[in-house]
Amino acid sequence: MSHVDNENSGKSSLQSLIFIVLALVCLAMFVSRQMESVGDFINQSGWVGLVFSVILYALLGASPIPSEPFTILITSIFGPLAAAGVATFGNSLAALVEFYIGGKLGDVTDFERRKAQLPFGLANLPVDSPAFLILARMLPGFGPKCVSLVSGVYGVPLWRYLWTTFVSSLLGGLVVAFGGFGLLSLLPWK
Repeated sequence: MSHVDNENSGKSSLQSLIFIVLALVCLAMFVSRQMESVGDFINQSGWVGLVFSVILYALLGASPIPSEPFTILITSIFGPLAAAGVATFGNSLAALVEFYIGGKLGDVTDFERRKAQLPFGLANLPVDSPAFLILARMLPGFGPKCVSLVSGVYGVPLWRYLWTTFVSSLLGGLVVAFGGFGLLSLLPWK
């Protein structure tokens, strides 16, 4: 591949990355400002609302907006088991979008070539280890998002990434949905 081809590929990846990130941020801002209307739509739509919720998780999860409040909203509408299922599939889809963004970021920065120059032995970080992929996702805050982006940048095999993401999303979805259900049952107006 010539230098010009590498440069054009890098520009294309950067443009794709910028477009995806801006679109997700705009959509997430819109949805977060319309959450009451979104909740009403989901509540009135039955199983279509559940499918819509999975898609919404994928969009919100790939943004800086946390999905836990949305899980509790779904719990209040459909109960903890359905909410855990929706959270699992939705967060897994979101993680796949983040993984894709990480892969594009790795392309734009030519990470493979620069990896050996990372300080503190970060080039040898066991990012593709199932234990790392599951446990690091359980770090509060931006743990899951960081794992997804780093996995994409490091080029973790897709199948390993998917199954470990599903396992950690299932565990997290169960904890938040059933924890939220317990909290909702304590409210006086419930």
